[in-house]
Amino acid sequence: MSVVSEVKTVRPRQLVLEMPEYHPPLAGREALRLDFNENTAAPSPRVMERLRQITAEGLTKYPEREPVERIVAAHFALRSDQVLLTNGVDEAIHLMCCAFLDEGDEALICTPTFFMYDVNITMMTRGLVKVQADETLSFPFERFLAAITERTKLIIVASPNNPTGAVVSRERLLAIANAAPHAVLMVDEAYHHFGGESVMGDLAATPNVIVARTFSKAYGLANLRIGMLAGSAELLKYLRKVSSPYNVNGVALDCLSAAISDETYLAWYVEQVRVGRERMMAGLDELGVGYFPSAANFVLMKIGPKHKELVAAMRRHGVLLRDRSTDPGCDGYVRITIGVEDHVTRGLEALKASLDEIGWKRVSGSAGQPVSEGVREFE
Repeated sequence: MSVVSEVKTVRPRQLVLEMPEYHPPLAGREALRLDFNENTAAPSPRVMERLRQITAEGLTKYPEREPVERIVAAHFALRSDQVLLTNGVDEAIHLMCCAFLDEGDEALICTPTFFMYDVNITMMTRGLVKVQADETLSFPFERFLAAITERTKLIIVASPNNPTGAVVSRERLLAIANAAPHAVLMVDEAYHHFGGESVMGDLAATPNVIVARTFSKAYGLANLRIGMLAGSAELLKYLRKVSSPYNVNGVALDCLSAAISDETYLAWYVEQVRVGRERMMAGLDELGVGYFPSAANFVLMKIGPKHKELVAAMRRHGVLLRDRSTDPGCDGYVRITIGVEDHVTRGLEALKASLDEIGWKRVSGSAGQPVSEGVREFE
């Protein structure tokens, strides 16, 4: 008589089973990349030169993060113990949740916003509190303040926000931090270079604020995966504790110091985006397409029921867009990235042709006017 042992399946924590998953539609991106808010051209030439200087022996060594953190801290007029380099802002969000959230704690966000907040918060607690923006998609400041409770331990606000491009004023961000001294406010400034105010200068006076920055967008280092958190040394020591000592690879660290040293390149690229963004919004006005006035390197357009058809048509014309219709309150919206001059021109030309091709007609609230006039705080 044979005995068959019972095979047991190992299961993860219940919150891992319940948390949402994020699967970015990255396959087949050989066309013009106006879908993921990347730098559409190239990083600084200094970065490419630094890459050519990396030796074979250099690749055999574990990366040293601290020397580059000192360089980055000096660049932002901070002390080295106030900066933690991360594997992109994605890891920064993950570390914030690991360090500051227990099961049962509440974390507060405003939707629509970056979906990775949902993923990382719900991995730690069921206490995710979402304050939904109204149909204007502008930041609901009063309702957001009212949602803060004694259980609130982490608050995340993106400014400029993704996918809307809207900013939350520095004054309002500091009011949120002061209303919740028992919580940590992470201000995600991934798109800061393209518009809006920063609270980086308020870290000393507001010790419960942490700023996240990325080097993927304006600096063009998305493939190297490098970002940063800046805040009080007291809070940063907890984040450093939950971080791997080798979380950022050595190639990224080598290239980062070269990237931040080239302020001429950064100013050029940011100006390309600023001018291109105005061109895009003016072009949408001419086409009768509604949009959300943006302070970032993208514009959110209101297309309506034919949003999927437009994305498909644009791909046929060699341009990639991002359909944001599944975001809360964004049904019928599509996002287009703003890059260098030629890419904006190609994007507008493809958009005109694609709208004609799909037989698009103006939808309610999109007769050549911004979807919301209440978000021009950044101007």
